[in-house]
Amino acid sequence: MSLQRRRFLGSSLLVLGSTLLETLTTPLWKWRDRGLVEAATSPVLYVDVAREAGLTIPNVWGGVDHKRVIIEAKGSGLAFFDFDNDGWLDIYLTNGNRLDGQWPAGKAPTSHLYKNNRDGTFTDVTEKSGLGRTGWQTGVCVGDYDNDGWDDLFCCFWGHNILFHNNGNGTFTDVTSEAGLEQRQWRWGAGCAFLDYDRDGHLDLFVCNYIKLDPETIPPPDKTTYCQWKGVPTMCGPRGLTGDTNILYRNNGDGTFTDVSEKSGILKPGPRYSITAVSYDFDNDGWPDIYVAVDSEPSILFKNNHDGTFTDIAVMAGCAYSDNGHEQAGMGLAVADYDCDGWFDIFKTNFADDTCNLYHNNGDGTFTDVSFSSGVGVNNRYVAWGCGFVDYDNDGWADIIQINGHVYPEIENTNFGQTYKNPRLVYRNLGKGKFKDVSAEMGPGISEQFSSRGAAFGDYDNDGDIDVLVLNMNDPPSLLRNDGGNKQNWIKVKLIGTKCNRTAIGARVRVVTGDHAQMDEVHSGGSVMSQSDLRLHFGLGGVETIDLIEVKWPTTQKVEKFTKVKANQILTIREGDGIISSMKPPTK
Repeated sequence: MSLQRRRFLGSSLLVLGSTLLETLTTPLWKWRDRGLVEAATSPVLYVDVAREAGLTIPNVWGGVDHKRVIIEAKGSGLAFFDFDNDGWLDIYLTNGNRLDGQWPAGKAPTSHLYKNNRDGTFTDVTEKSGLGRTGWQTGVCVGDYDNDGWDDLFCCFWGHNILFHNNGNGTFTDVTSEAGLEQRQWRWGAGCAFLDYDRDGHLDLFVCNYIKLDPETIPPPDKTTYCQWKGVPTMCGPRGLTGDTNILYRNNGDGTFTDVSEKSGILKPGPRYSITAVSYDFDNDGWPDIYVAVDSEPSILFKNNHDGTFTDIAVMAGCAYSDNGHEQAGMGLAVADYDCDGWFDIFKTNFADDTCNLYHNNGDGTFTDVSFSSGVGVNNRYVAWGCGFVDYDNDGWADIIQINGHVYPEIENTNFGQTYKNPRLVYRNLGKGKFKDVSAEMGPGISEQFSSRGAAFGDYDNDGDIDVLVLNMNDPPSLLRNDGGNKQNWIKVKLIGTKCNRTAIGARVRVVTGDHAQMDEVHSGGSVMSQSDLRLHFGLGGVETIDLIEVKWPTTQKVEKFTKVKANQILTIREGDGIISSMKPPTK
């Protein structure tokens, strides 16, 4: 039986063997739990509106047709974040360089900050902001490290990382040295994540380091020795290159940080090719854990021991390898309770000729790789990067969006059945732990092909559905506007901490409608080396009034509850003060 998802909630009659009569307000998720709803043509389309929005400056990252060293292939992330606290998502785009590039004065590529004009367009405010830097910037994460009410920016580089303090007036200041985060040696920072691992109300910082690659050791073009991939000469790595160790910085509460990597146990796994990190409370004990996607080696799950230390339990927990025990080339991460059982699950992207992982949280400290049984294991021809659990149609179930792009432009001249530029993928959550690849139904924003890397997810136009920002290697970015997702109901929650960190990272929100309970946590980092909207978004299907919104604040572990909340609004909830404001979507 095939039913149009948007029309279903307005239907009062369903025939399955015998006539079953229900009310007009029966949520779609109830039918799906009973196995009565199958996939239909999607009423949601993604359309790339980057050019119309003013996002026209291309990314610059290594050679276009040929990569001679691994830094040219890795790429970088980007960010959706509200830097000026006006309630609208702004955009931060990283940028790279050329190995042998000599740029005329004023022409070197830089990172860019775009202010949201609240009309679907953005203005480049990079020059005023002080964020424009030239270099190989790889990762970015957002958090208010000094609790002054303005979200700050931490930027990873192949070279030297930078902490930009948000001054609250549209400008940022490089405070790396004063904050104690300066690394004198040349390192390759990748993903990063702010978290409050000791629950003292101040945001700490986790930084992934990828490979030890000294620019002085890179040979000139005429003396490069190539490796091979399927017989084609390519750049080398990561295997055979020296991995690096990750870093955990503890926030001292006075604007400075202390490196506690060794003391905390973060160094115990040894050097790894770490790319992306994300922090969630995976075991529901009230303390934030850390999961790290690792390239070509076992991934890491740091369990928080509640005493300032962590233990890597990934192997025992079943989320270090594939289901057949193989190391994989982990790139990006998404976390959600996709089956609404009260435990956070993990989606991890990997290299071509391998499937991405969907690790189901069993609720007992272990995970099961359900990639094939869930339906997300049907694609293995892409190098997968950015990813997110996104309820793109607001039906109350988290779908998956995956961003792809190969690392070897040289394969364009081969017949491998793989291409350098790839489309995106969308997996629709069918309920009962099942997904279906619906990419072909999702519009030109999904089908268009790029060699993409970072992706951020958020509602940039505040219309009640989730849009996607994508970094494309040596191309302008894509801004994928969601058209149709807001035909069903939704709620969005912005949290402000008072006793906990001001950004409320680590705060958990549950949204209950009938016997259907969704949850999410405010988090920093994720996707691949990227930062998504810090607001939490929940689809509601046909439900117009939420029975319960429950907020659990991370430092005190206190729970605030709000009942009978109307759908289709953006709520701001401040710790201890309840709902302090609400905003309806703009009229068009």
